[in-house]
Amino acid sequence: MSSFRFSRLFFVALITACAASGALAAGKAKTKPSKPAAPALPSLVWRGDYATARGVVDDVSKAWEKSGKGRIDVQPFNTASGLDAVAHGLADVAGSARGSAGGTESDLVFTPVAFDALVMITHPSNSVPNLTVKQLHDIYFGKITNWKDVGGKDAPIDLYAVASPGDGVEYSLRRLIFGRGNQPVAAPRLYVNTTKLEEAVTLDPNALGVTTLSGVAANTKVRMVNVDGVHPSLATVSDGSYLLYTPLYLVTNRNNPKTAQIQAFMEFLHTDQVKALARQHQLVPYTDAPQLAENDKARREKLLAENGIPMPDEPAPAPAPETTPVAAPGATYAAGAAAAPTSEQTLAAKQAMDVRNSTDAVATTASPTASQTHTVTKGDTLSTIAKKYSVTVAQLKSWNHLSSDNLKLDQVLQVSGN
Repeated sequence: MSSFRFSRLFFVALITACAASGALAAGKAKTKPSKPAAPALPSLVWRGDYATARGVVDDVSKAWEKSGKGRIDVQPFNTASGLDAVAHGLADVAGSARGSAGGTESDLVFTPVAFDALVMITHPSNSVPNLTVKQLHDIYFGKITNWKDVGGKDAPIDLYAVASPGDGVEYSLRRLIFGRGNQPVAAPRLYVNTTKLEEAVTLDPNALGVTTLSGVAANTKVRMVNVDGVHPSLATVSDGSYLLYTPLYLVTNRNNPKTAQIQAFMEFLHTDQVKALARQHQLVPYTDAPQLAENDKARREKLLAENGIPMPDEPAPAPAPETTPVAAPGATYAAGAAAAPTSEQTLAAKQAMDVRNSTDAVATTASPTASQTHTVTKGDTLSTIAKKYSVTVAQLKSWNHLSSDNLKLDQVLQVSGN
């Protein structure tokens, strides 16, 4: 290659490199400086029961964030964990299906946001269409233990409940049918929250438990049972004909440093957008149904009168652990409770179950009461008698040479093998 040709190629390459370098420099000069990252949206922590989470908070938190006002960190578990978290500054807002029970909760602010229905659920295969308030009272009190006594098949009623004595759904139902929310009941199958209870009911043809309309309205794996002939729905709660309704509350702490942000969120709940979301979940916006709040005392008096209970003069007492043995052993407490947010009330509930189970285990091996016979009275069944004397139906049939479950008034039964 001649020196002239080499020089020419070198010169062309040099010109090309310079042009490319100039174009790159020009490109850099035209590039606009990047905008600084937008500041993170302010965040609130919500914790509470699944009933309020599914019925109000999940969709509302998305709408709140979409509006650009902030974020809601939703942490559903149960009522007691939410109230404790707000009281101790670990959460900003709690969800509860009941109002304040007094005591340490009196320092918290309970704001009702919607009405939900307390609904009795069973397995879809269960044929019982309706229960009266009196029957519910007797089932929870352990007086009715067989589905045939309420028009169903001859099978035990497996009553399910939430373990925590301060659970919003359980507390509100018991307050309506017993006059006090901390009434011990004959429910040996206990779960950590309503979601776990609902899952259990889907597996048991003999199951019965309480949850909320907003939680199971679209759940085809369970069936809602009418109460006093009225089907739970948005319409029957709105007009007050379905009597087992309860307010859903959002609970805050007066001393929270995020007061302004919390107040803005609470005001957002009264917008038409949020009210529409509530109705989609079968909830009645609280401010749209003042008559339900106004008629609360009258409907409670009616419900208690059906069960022969006078209206209490004082507010319902604070919930306490259920230490009275009222049912056979077999309670189940979700394994996740140990790792999930918990509280003194939740732990007390588990301890109460342990006490009850150990006491019941002793009772099942102990001899019956001093009386060795039982005289049949109105309403007695083999199941209720067996429960009363801590024996089995099979034993009663064997000791009394019974070929069926039929009993006669004043019939005298042996209740022990002695």
